[in-house]
Amino acid sequence: MDVYDFIIVGAGSAGSVLADRLSASGKDKVLVLEAGGSDNLPWIRVPIGYGKTFHDDRVNWRYMSEASDGLEGRQIYCPRGKGLGGSSSINGLVWMRGLPHDFDDWEAAGNPGWGWKDVAPVFDSVEAVGDGGATPPGRINVANRRADFHPVGEHFLRAAERIGLPTAPPDSCHWTEGVGPYPITTRRGLRHSASTAFLRPAMGRNNLNVQTHVLVDRIGFKGKRATSVTYLQKGTPRSAVARRGVILAAGAVGSPAILQRSGIGPKQVLADHGIDPIHVNEAVGGGLQDHIGADYLFKATEPTLNQVLGTKMGQVRAGLQFLLNRGGPLSLSVNQMGGIVRSKPDLATPDLQLYFNPLSYTVTQKNRRVLLEPDRWPGFAFGFNPCRPTSRGRVDIQSANPADAPQISPNYCATNEDAELAVAGARMVEKILQTPELQSLVASNNGFSPLGASDEDILTDFRKQASTVFHLCGTCKMGPEATGGVVDATLTVHGVEGLRVVDASIFPNITSANTNAPTIMVAAKTANIITAG
Repeated sequence: MDVYDFIIVGAGSAGSVLADRLSASGKDKVLVLEAGGSDNLPWIRVPIGYGKTFHDDRVNWRYMSEASDGLEGRQIYCPRGKGLGGSSSINGLVWMRGLPHDFDDWEAAGNPGWGWKDVAPVFDSVEAVGDGGATPPGRINVANRRADFHPVGEHFLRAAERIGLPTAPPDSCHWTEGVGPYPITTRRGLRHSASTAFLRPAMGRNNLNVQTHVLVDRIGFKGKRATSVTYLQKGTPRSAVARRGVILAAGAVGSPAILQRSGIGPKQVLADHGIDPIHVNEAVGGGLQDHIGADYLFKATEPTLNQVLGTKMGQVRAGLQFLLNRGGPLSLSVNQMGGIVRSKPDLATPDLQLYFNPLSYTVTQKNRRVLLEPDRWPGFAFGFNPCRPTSRGRVDIQSANPADAPQISPNYCATNEDAELAVAGARMVEKILQTPELQSLVASNNGFSPLGASDEDILTDFRKQASTVFHLCGTCKMGPEATGGVVDATLTVHGVEGLRVVDASIFPNITSANTNAPTIMVAAKTANIITAG
């Protein structure tokens, strides 16, 4: 049996950072177990390729949720990254830290050392801002690509400024509240994932072993101490011993499932699947949070990205531009303009995130996300999601077999507060649409529009069309066990030793924006805790 100091389960956003940081000294022997394969695929490297990887089994778990009554009984498709880099290899590339109060709330939930003053320096330590020269090792490149974004987005920025929304500093990649061009994780026109930034540079170290196509079954214990991991690699049973600790970085779906298969979880779930309990904790798998949002589509009076990506000639030009100088729309995200705002000026904190994309696609074909096949006419999408939804769901195993997908029950839009936020978000979109800057851009609605609609009709439409913004988190919450925590402030699992969870599942509350940046921060901060200990 192979023996290591640390075994990391998952080579995604968090696992990539942990692998780099924990192997950096050369003293500790580190094993990384990843369910997927290599990230050396063209549609991963090309930034807009996430439209192609959206349903690619090679790099995507392609989960389906259970039905949510708050979304008219609809099941929601929940893509999750599989392979080196995890979701950072297939996401929309937007880099947003969240808001300071998000992390102050983490600390207030019983987690000393996780307030904004503590985490802001960690964000600084993992970011390299710019898009020109060499990126320092151990940092992810965050680029302001406003000069390359489609000019139609400037209408949105001027409209937002007209109604008094704060605007981001022109060249900033660190803004919190306000609107502006979204910072994205690209470097010289290519996706800069967690794998590219952290894992691959570390893979040349003799003390780091990365194994792919691994399906982790369970964690082994001696008494209450985690000592090993049992897994299948291409169908062959294997196991490895961890001298110093096992770290789960399998994400908000994978990590609670592995804990439950290992005997840590709700009493009834363990009993239903014949699993001997190591430590009963009803919170394992609970607390599931996610952002859900709605988009409104419009036909435009000016050309948009539709006229580039929606024609054969435009696609050829875009392809040549990318091949020749790593530029053009293929080197970007379609999430280009937006930000975090308050639906009412007197609110204590912002409550909405906005998205203004210079592209529209009316017909979504089965098993395809048609970013590269937009509408033939000029069009754009304008949407939102509430920042801090109050609905909570669960993730639980459906059997003790690791090959069986967990049950994801998100319980979307289940509270009155979330329903009110859905209406508030649509009203903010309506307010911006009423400005001269956007009135001059809108040729006509392309489907339901909040303009002039009643609150009842807005909420009905939201329940019919809202979907995940792909920010699942919170299923192994950080906090005291007495208040529903699964891990403590060092991210050690309550009730056992030698086992940590380090990924988005530990978020005590969802952050107010995209979750990739805070996930990478969590991993870097925890690596500091481990190496300091």
